[in-house]
Order: sequence, then C-alpha cells, then structure tokens
Amino acid sequence: MATVFLLIIYLAFISLGLPDSLLGVNWYLIHLDFNVSTEALGIFTMTIALGTITSSFISGYLIRRFRTGLLTFLSTLLTALALLGMAFAPSIIWFWLLAIPLGLGAGAVDVALNNYVANYYKSRHMNWLHCFWGVGAMAGPLIMGFMLEEHTWRDGYLLIALIQFALVLVLLISLPFWKKTEPKAETKASKPTNIKLISIKGVKLALIAFAFYTATEAALSSWGSTYLIHARNLTPSTAAIWVATFYGGITIGRFLVGIISNKVGNKLLIRLGQLTALIGVLLLILPLPHILVLIGFILIGLGCAPIFPSMLHETPARFGSNISQVLIGFQMGFAYIGSTFLPPLMGLIASNTSMHLIPYFVLGFIIIMFISSEVLNKIKNN
Repeated sequence: MATVFLLIIYLAFISLGLPDSLLGVNWYLIHLDFNVSTEALGIFTMTIALGTITSSFISGYLIRRFRTGLLTFLSTLLTALALLGMAFAPSIIWFWLLAIPLGLGAGAVDVALNNYVANYYKSRHMNWLHCFWGVGAMAGPLIMGFMLEEHTWRDGYLLIALIQFALVLVLLISLPFWKKTEPKAETKASKPTNIKLISIKGVKLALIAFAFYTATEAALSSWGSTYLIHARNLTPSTAAIWVATFYGGITIGRFLVGIISNKVGNKLLIRLGQLTALIGVLLLILPLPHILVLIGFILIGLGCAPIFPSMLHETPARFGSNISQVLIGFQMGFAYIGSTFLPPLMGLIASNTSMHLIPYFVLGFIIIMFISSEVLNKIKNN
C-alpha cells in the first residue's frame, strides 16, 4: 500500500510541474491572440504567484480541515478546471481570472504533499518527489511543442488539462484508502498563531534560507539566458540549451541524491549542495572559457538538487512534527516570495547597470542561504 501511495504522490507532483512552464512557452502566441503587450506576462506570473503564496500560508488550516488526500484531490481538480478554462478563455480578462485558481490549487497541493512525505517517508522519497516535479516541468513544454506543430496553444492547454483530469480521477478513486492511512495527527496538530510560529527559535533563519534558495533557482531560470547572450556573447538558441542543462542538473541530481540520502543525511546534503552551487557560480564569474561556464550551470543545478527537498524533509526533525504542516506552509510561502520578487529586482538593477552583475547577485543569494542554514544548524544542535 505504501508503494501505491508513493506512485500516486509522484504522479501528483508530475502534474504539479506540468503547467509551470506553459505560460512562458506560449506567451508569444497568447499575447498576439488576445492583442496585449508582451510586458503583460508579468501580471499573469504575479497573479499565479500570489495565489500560490496565499494558499501556502493557509495550508495548515486546509490540511486540518480536509486532510491530505481530500485536499490534494480538490486542489488538483481546481488546477485542472483552471487549465480547461484557459483553453477556452474568450478574452484576456477571463484568462487572467483563471490564473487565480491555478495558483491557489498549486500552492495547496504542493504544501500538503511535501508535509506528508516529510513526516511519513524517508529522505530519498522527498528527493525523488521533487525529481518528478522536474519531470513534469520538462514534459509540459515538450507536450506543448508537439501540439504547436499542427495545433494551437489552446489545444495544448486542453491536452494538459485532460492529463490533469486523469489524475483527478485517480485521486478520487484513492480517497477511501487515504482515509484509512492518514494519521489522525493531521487533524490534531498544533495550531500556532503566525506570531508564535515566527518567534520559535530558528524559524526566521529557515524562512530566509528557503527564500534565497528559490531566488537562486528563479534567477538563473529568468536571467541566465540573458546573461549568456549579453555578457558571454552566445546566441539565443545556445543560451537556452545551456540554461536547460541547469534544470537537467536539478532533475538528475535529485534522482541520484535519492539513492544516497538516507545514508548521508539531510544536513550534509544541504551543505554539500550549497558548496557545489557556490563553485558553479564562481565559474560563471571568472573569465574562463565557455565550456567551463557551461559546467558552471550544470554544477549549480546539481548543487541545487538536494537543497530544497532536504530542507523540507528536515523540518519535522528541527521543529517537531506537531507544527510541521503549518511551518512547511510558511516555508513554501517564503520560497514563493523569494522566487517572485528577488529575481525581478535583480533583473531591474542589472538591466540599468550591467548584465555582468547577474552571477554576482546569484553568488550573494547562495551566501545568504548558506549562512542562514549553518547558523540554524548551530542553533538546533545546541
């Protein structure tokens, strides 16, 4: 039964990753279809992010109210309906409104499943969970690219929505089994107030580490290609492939880390990942041949691979399983805040000064994350 649940959870995380790249991949066609400016993309990404942040912060209450199985079903149904609506949206206003449930559903299922795996499965399963998110994130653009050869972006959204509905059906069928296996502790967990939660020793450091991890990942995703084109004089096609190796490093790295994580331990994996990412970004900064810059992108991806899932999995051990479902929601909320606001700020500064500054910002993000994590380890070891 445990294996069946893992397969369902992995499928849910693939579906969570599927829509993540769709807007960026299709925006050129979408903005032409609706006759809006290219800059309007920021409005939609911010709307999705704010929905995700909101549902992350209230996820503790949602888990207690619905429990993980039902919440995962309802959240996935919400995202499937949002994607279906986007496929048939008659205007840009409708398309924008549907971005709200898309974000809300994604945030709720993200926190619910992360909390469940952190409490009831080993470290390797957390790493593999996020590896499957990477599978979904890569599969989305591939499916859309296949559809766009002979169809429209709306057909692509429709196909992704149908895939989501297939998972909704699987989750619906599995609900009776969730009820039998979910611990009653989920409904009896502590309900700390926001102020009480933040005041717990070490929580602020954990939130900072999450925010600057996702800022690191999002910075390279958003601005890595621009940096390579303007600062390293690469062609757009080559730059896109190099940035893809960063995500490839994350996905492959999480699969490999899952094999050894139970023996190595979360804290060491976090530290090794941060140091590997640090070496990678130094290869971007130093005036080195292009091949070493490519290796730098791969190293940053490999370094990032264990950090996020290991920090999540360590949460119950650091702060107690009685508040983990609330705290993981807060950590995910701060993670989305980091990825939503820090990279655009970095890009604004670099655009008005020099694109050569981008890896220096990434270096700063990694250093802040590393210091926060190490101080947290020291506090929790005392």
